[in-house]
Amino acid sequence: MEREYIRDRTLEGHESARKRGKTIGGAGVTDDSMPMALHLRDQEMSLRDIAKRLVITTGAKKGRHPSPATVMRMLREHDEQTVTVSAP
Repeated sequence: MEREYIRDRTLEGHESARKRGKTIGGAGVTDDSMPMALHLRDQEMSLRDIAKRLVITTGAKKGRHPSPATVMRMLREHDEQTVTVSAP
């Protein structure tokens, strides 16, 4: 019961923050690094190696490397958008 109450309050807080223009979640890897990530993937590099070569350029984690999971998500979203755009 208490867990549901905490969850509801958290969701209300997120909704309120979004209405005020705040972003929820961590900084994303910018689109500037997408061509580099695609090039490295074409060279059949692992996600870990790609993540080590990319650098986050904005936000609280500026100057740090993204996680391999972030790189995988970024590439997957790019692939989904490419398929959606190229589909008739």
